[in-house]
Amino acid sequence: MFRGGSLWAGILSGGVSQFMNTVALSRGQLNRSDYVRHTTENVTGALGIMAGVEYGAVLGSTLMPGIGTIAGSLIGGIVGDRVGRMVGEKTGNLIVPSRGQANGEIQ
Repeated sequence: MFRGGSLWAGILSGGVSQFMNTVALSRGQLNRSDYVRHTTENVTGALGIMAGVEYGAVLGSTLMPGIGTIAGSLIGGIVGDRVGRMVGEKTGNLIVPSRGQANGEIQ
């Protein structure tokens, strides 16, 4: 499943995001807890893009071969990124609770 264009789209997106977060960490703009949360978002976002591009292309090809493949890949990649990052955010908060959650506050 994860090969070709979808693999590179996920690696590029997740890699660029991770690089930017690593730079922010090294400059002191992010603390380690936030870095861990962002890392989970980057990983799951990259996986979401890969899956979204693949399944979007399949669905688009089914509906309208050619143009539907391209449109499905684009839309699937965008939706996959959003869903993946949302899952990553929730997972990151489970791994490293934010200050409000650690103090018993509700966000």
